[in-house]
Amino acid sequence: MDDIEIAQNAKVKPIKEVAATIGLTEDDIEPYGKYIAKIPYDRLAKMGDKKGKLVMVSAITPTPAGEGKTVTTIGLIQGLGRLGKKVVGALREPSIGPTFGIKGGATGGGYSQVYPMWDIDLHFTGDIHAVTAAHNLLSAIVDNELVRDNVHNIDPTRVVLKKAMDINARELRNIVTGLGRDRILGGVPHEAGFLITSASEISAILALSNDRADLRRRLERMVVAYTYDNKPVTVKDLGCVGAMMVLLKDAINPNLVQTLEGQPVFVHGFPFANIAHGTNSVIATKAALSLGDYVITEAGFASDLGGEKFMDIVCRESGMRPDCVVLVASIRALMTHGGARLEDESTLTDDALRFGLCNLDKHIENMSSYGVPVVVAVNRFQHDTPEQMNIIMDHCREIGVRCAFSEAFSKGGEGAVELANTVLDVLDTVKPDFHFLYQTDSPIKDKIEAVATNIYGAGSVVYSKEADKAIAQMEADGYGNLPVCIAKTQASLTDDSKVKGAPRGWTLSVREVTLSAGAGFIVPVCGTLTLMPGLPKVPAAMRMDLLEDGRIVGLK
Repeated sequence: MDDIEIAQNAKVKPIKEVAATIGLTEDDIEPYGKYIAKIPYDRLAKMGDKKGKLVMVSAITPTPAGEGKTVTTIGLIQGLGRLGKKVVGALREPSIGPTFGIKGGATGGGYSQVYPMWDIDLHFTGDIHAVTAAHNLLSAIVDNELVRDNVHNIDPTRVVLKKAMDINARELRNIVTGLGRDRILGGVPHEAGFLITSASEISAILALSNDRADLRRRLERMVVAYTYDNKPVTVKDLGCVGAMMVLLKDAINPNLVQTLEGQPVFVHGFPFANIAHGTNSVIATKAALSLGDYVITEAGFASDLGGEKFMDIVCRESGMRPDCVVLVASIRALMTHGGARLEDESTLTDDALRFGLCNLDKHIENMSSYGVPVVVAVNRFQHDTPEQMNIIMDHCREIGVRCAFSEAFSKGGEGAVELANTVLDVLDTVKPDFHFLYQTDSPIKDKIEAVATNIYGAGSVVYSKEADKAIAQMEADGYGNLPVCIAKTQASLTDDSKVKGAPRGWTLSVREVTLSAGAGFIVPVCGTLTLMPGLPKVPAAMRMDLLEDGRIVGLK
């Protein structure tokens, strides 16, 4: 059954009815069609201080076999709904770049999706476009300063703000701008480039802001360039924060949609977890906590990326604390970490599964280290055997971690009831003892090394000369007390995407270090990671089309 047939059989309701289930009236919502609405954050602020239980969903290291983290997240929401619980989801918005590239959409799959999936995967309510516009307006103003009197003494070789777009375009990673016959016609020549919008600091700022005043303060703090005498130039210096606020006036408001079974889900915010902090907005999650008894949120990629950043950045910034972590795995993904190759059936063995359990163990260790109870959710596929399921279940029992299987893709909420019951039991019986991995007043390198050694399993960290220089500059400028948001490949616990399993004692290479003063963190960039993804040999865009009757096909 394809997505069109699934959607036709869904139990979706008009968005005003979904809003009513969590106490929002028609006056509280701004509909974007029949099934999508924005909720003004000032309306949400009046909902009271009631706090639901917060469950954060993470995963093992991604593999081509698939883990099904978003499917399992949405399935868990639906499973809790089947049990009669007042549950609200809080997820990130998909980026068009990966949707048309290699990853596909980010709205779940099968019978565990958020609706309307096609609109959410595409332009949605325009939040990402608004951030793109605000980012590029700022970039244009910086370049205009260079052309005019340059009253801020900006060094063109030290403009650190790139331009942004929400499409994968490797050819724009590094460019030269300002070419022309004279300054007015062409600008001042200097090196520049593009990053994908979800890697824009403004994306992270939007997701971490508590309200408009906080958004304004964070935008003002952004460092966009340095002067000839090595002083940072901020957005506040340039005087354009008001125009950026105008462009972001609606983007700050969370979007409300629903699962295929009618449970409310806030979908808001879109920073990438391998580049930024990788979680939905603080405003949306806090709203969900005030409106529901149980809130299910998701952090991007695995525990070493979105999971760690949720704990050390989002929790620190927002005051929120998770009551439980769900770690999603699949049998074939674990086999891949045990040396199996998907293209060779003979390698997909029980022994490969046993060897691959080391990756699961590391992610359990990571999340447990924050003092939060962990539940393992195994996304079950038709090709999984009872023997393989028992291997995982027995292993989790031996190490003292609760484990449940999920068939949310094929059965929706019904297929996630076992997982929902397991999560409820843990929430009722285990009290978290949350603590951070490091203190922010530690030196920058100490914070990087704390994440590298404790979360990634590295034995040491090496820094390029450029990284060393940047760290020294940040500490001299007074930014040394910010948390770190490490950018590295999502395909490995290491900084080498080809390395599977859970190696120990390797060396993390920090290539460069950038400052996100507005978002409130420092970004060490590791390995060969780029902030502008490229397209695969056969992009997902090549299988998409719009039929004569207006239906979209090929959008996964």
